[in-house]
Amino acid sequence: MAHPAQMGFQDAATPVMEELLHFHDHALMIVYLISTMVLYIIVAMVTTELTNKYILDSQEIEIMWTALPAIILVLIAMPSIRVLYLMDEINDPHLTIKAMGHQWYWSYEYTDYENLTFDSYMTPTQDLTPGQFRLLETDHRMVVPTDAPIRVLVSAEDVLHSWAVPSLGVKMDAVPGRLNQTAFIASRAGVFYGQCSEICGANHSFMPIVVEAVPLEHFEIWTAMMMEDV
Repeated sequence: MAHPAQMGFQDAATPVMEELLHFHDHALMIVYLISTMVLYIIVAMVTTELTNKYILDSQEIEIMWTALPAIILVLIAMPSIRVLYLMDEINDPHLTIKAMGHQWYWSYEYTDYENLTFDSYMTPTQDLTPGQFRLLETDHRMVVPTDAPIRVLVSAEDVLHSWAVPSLGVKMDAVPGRLNQTAFIASRAGVFYGQCSEICGANHSFMPIVVEAVPLEHFEIWTAMMMEDV
């Protein structure tokens, strides 16, 4: 859960999000080193009154400032490609959930169960209980088991939406007439909040996403209760 004046990312709740955080730190350190070196060169050139005649025409320096950026790009690209492949990898999902975007709410369908579907609306401010977050809480949460591969099929019924939960490292566009898929594994129990990340109309800010990860036995109890209600 994000908090005021937060400078970094939210705590990772999936292995993929942990990899994204590691890559972010790796790339940021390279940016720091480049910025420091450029700042040092600028200060040295502005403050010194000496001139080195070997710097004015040097094949070695030209080779260095051509090869060094290429090496840096490779150091950034290789881990980036690895994380991209990990994000697209979907191996034998234990549960498939279809998330459908509407103006302005989400509906969820657990395709492995018969008639287990519900709509998820934002909880109005006057109905919030102590401890719930304004503009982020919903009347029905998407409940998933922990330590299990979850596949989410994302689409929309009217306009473009985007199903995004930062802590899970998931962001997938919901396009009318198109079925996109993403996957995640919740490595710990908890409640994770997200919002529609594609401007979709007047109430774009009022269609939050709440994913609750629970142990498998609690998930089975929840599904049994939902099936009884149906």
